[in-house]
Amino acid sequence: MKNTQATLTDSLKQELRRGAVVLAALSQLDTEQYGYSLKRRLGDRGLNIDEGTLYPLLRRLESQGLLKSDWRVEDGRPRRYYRLSTLGQKTMEDLFAEWEGLVKTMEGLMK
Repeated sequence: MKNTQATLTDSLKQELRRGAVVLAALSQLDTEQYGYSLKRRLGDRGLNIDEGTLYPLLRRLESQGLLKSDWRVEDGRPRRYYRLSTLGQKTMEDLFAEWEGLVKTMEGLMK
């Protein structure tokens, strides 16, 4: 089956977005967030992310040592709160520097 241009473009957009979502999530965990508050915070800043993408991402980042988390009951509901670990903070800073370099390079290439 042949890919249409729209299908191919959608697939490539997903690839571009995948790495950006990691950096975006890390950038918003400078303060503690639970999953839904992080989803809302990202959405308020223009990056909508499905819960089916966000929660596995949070678990993976925690297993990689980039996040720490703990359970708390607030308003009668148990919530898992995430925050950057020391490694996560350093990694986020490194990724952000890489992102800035890529943006600068891409701007130069696209002119």
